[in-house]
Amino acid sequence: MRKVAGMKLTNRLVAFVTLIVVCAMFVLFIGGAVSFRKLGTDFLSHYLGKVVTEIDSSMANPVSNENIGLWLPQLLKASDIVELEISSKTGLLYRYEQINTVARPLDLIENHYALPSNPGFFITIKSVPPYANFAYSIGALSSLSLAVLVIVLALSWGIKWLRTQLFGAELLEHRGRLILAGRSEDVKTGDDREWPSTASIALDQMIAELRDARQERSRFDTFIRTNTFLDKLTGAANRVMFDNRLQTLLQDKGAQGAVLMLSIGDWDSMVQENGKAAADDWVKEVGNVLSNAIQRFPDAVLARYFDTEFAILLTHQSGKDARLFATQLMKSLTRLTPPSALEEENWAHLGMTFFTTGERRGRLMEEAEMAKRSAILQACNSWFAFKKEVTGDESRGSVRWRTLLSRVFENGGPDLYRQTVQDTQGNELHVELLARIKDENGLIIKAPVSSMGLSWWG
Repeated sequence: MRKVAGMKLTNRLVAFVTLIVVCAMFVLFIGGAVSFRKLGTDFLSHYLGKVVTEIDSSMANPVSNENIGLWLPQLLKASDIVELEISSKTGLLYRYEQINTVARPLDLIENHYALPSNPGFFITIKSVPPYANFAYSIGALSSLSLAVLVIVLALSWGIKWLRTQLFGAELLEHRGRLILAGRSEDVKTGDDREWPSTASIALDQMIAELRDARQERSRFDTFIRTNTFLDKLTGAANRVMFDNRLQTLLQDKGAQGAVLMLSIGDWDSMVQENGKAAADDWVKEVGNVLSNAIQRFPDAVLARYFDTEFAILLTHQSGKDARLFATQLMKSLTRLTPPSALEEENWAHLGMTFFTTGERRGRLMEEAEMAKRSAILQACNSWFAFKKEVTGDESRGSVRWRTLLSRVFENGGPDLYRQTVQDTQGNELHVELLARIKDENGLIIKAPVSSMGLSWWG
């Protein structure tokens, strides 16, 4: 995975330009120093060569050779020659040495010359290096000092100009960092000063397309949920959603409840005798009654299982409460006026079965179907419950709920759990506090059961 660079583009370019200029100045300085030294050495060698030529000529002339001891020391002293030795194979013939010298012995330059006019004779000269007695002078090196000052000023101006030119690139980089941090909505439109402008315009267009794609995906998800898991006619859940909800509930530890199957007549007979529109209106009317009936039960699910059959899932309800609900539901349904294709006293048949954790969904639906058929055999508007033992009944009456809640509040109240809510990018949105209570055995009661208990308490 690619990583974002830590240093800004402007800082990297400024550092690069500064380094190049400093390196160039350093190279020029070293080259100038070497050139000055080479020029001084060449000048000294040329000057000493003239002195050696003069000495060679004087030694070859007998007249001048007699007076060499008079004029040579003055010439050597004026030429900054510290030591001079004239020797041959037989030994030392003449030696000159200055008593007071500025340079140290280790700093002297030693040169050896042969005398062409006097074969077999050699001269050894030790002289002061060039520029040994000179210090830095503003007047002498004013041009070099001015050049360095001009370079520094030009570098400062160039860095300032470079930062100004790359300010748009920094804005674009900052915008990119915000997009990578998941804050694309804050920078959906770029600054006019961003550079390169083509990249800025491309980002604007891509963010706009991304926003439209997210909205379209949200609408598509809503459409899929609406058309996949909901019945178009009644607005209730369809068979797929009901089966998935029941299967999930059966895998939940401590789950219990009831499954109800309601048949409201023969669909084909209603369509043939009353028409498709009248049959649809009748199904919607029955669906409204069922939807209103389950409002007081938390997490209850109503589904249109077949054309004229509805399925109801009651969670965390005891067998007694489920039977009471079935009786009240049948009373509400008998107040309706069925279409002419249905018998007024024999059109609503309800089958019911109970479930606990670990049972098979297919087996439960078979039990509910068998109970519904038993209700149909009674030839009247009635309901029938499948004969089975209901284990793990955790229903509580108002007295038991009041006793439990009183004990919980006396011991400091319910337990609070902290839960962090994050978005799809992993950013924390807010923190939720969840309240849970425990029963007499110290087990946490599920949220729907707790909410039912609080309604009893209220």
